[in-house]
Amino acid sequence: MALEWVVLGYAAAAEAIMVLLLTIPGLDGLRRGLTAVTRNLLKPFLSVVPFCLFLLMDIYWKYETRPSCEGDSCTPSEHLRHQKSIMKSQRNALLIASALIFYWLLYSITNLVVRIEQLNQRVERLKNRD
Repeated sequence: MALEWVVLGYAAAAEAIMVLLLTIPGLDGLRRGLTAVTRNLLKPFLSVVPFCLFLLMDIYWKYETRPSCEGDSCTPSEHLRHQKSIMKSQRNALLIASALIFYWLLYSITNLVVRIEQLNQRVERLKNRD
């Protein structure tokens, strides 16, 4: 299962880097090429959404089938393992949320950048016409 989390982490990191590069001011020359690349990557990155839902169901299943460790019913090592398991589940849920949020941000920002480019081209055509 660790490989799935690594893949999701890399996908979230790639989305975050693309969002950062699209929003940094002063990269106008790079932004055109990056916008084209990002628009082409939005559909493959859409596979992050069902993948996150699958991993979220996995976390829920592990939570529901986890043996309870309350009171004096377990040893300190079992209690520590139980707490580590809860911490891993919370970390993984945070990773899922960040991957989904970064995808949504990437999609929204890419659409805004494309719209701004179209409006700038329209303004230039109107200026050239007059």
